[in-house]
Amino acid sequence: MKKNQRRIISIFTALLIGFTMFSIANATTPEENKKAGMEFLAKNAKKDKVITTASGLQYQILTEGKGTAPVATDNVTVKYKGTLLDGTEFDSTEKHGGSATFPLNRVIKGWTEGVQLMKPGAKYRFFIPSSLAYGEEGAGRVIPPNATLIFEIELIKVN
Repeated sequence: MKKNQRRIISIFTALLIGFTMFSIANATTPEENKKAGMEFLAKNAKKDKVITTASGLQYQILTEGKGTAPVATDNVTVKYKGTLLDGTEFDSTEKHGGSATFPLNRVIKGWTEGVQLMKPGAKYRFFIPSSLAYGEEGAGRVIPPNATLIFEIELIKVN
């Protein structure tokens, strides 16, 4: 192997090790995620116009709707954007064609509870504790274990 090739391999290896060590040092544990979520929700509960339900779900009404609110067994059509506490967007209907329709009782508990508070045309911001979201498991590589989630949801219609 030529000297330049060895130098390139050494540089690449050093960069890879450095990146791995940086990633490990800056990774959050499930316990840290849970603590951060609890601290966020405690502060958030004190904000103006934030409502907290008995389950711990928090929400703000951004736009009122009209009509009949859905029940858990209804199908709903919504627009939404989901983010982590640090603002990282992990999903949105904008990425998937503009809206989504699904049975309300087939989503995370925070959604099932929260969307039932809405009437068609309403837009709410939900702050969902990990216990009402994906809990200790998280969801794939995108939502870490014990993550508190923030969703902006617009209820288009109840089907």
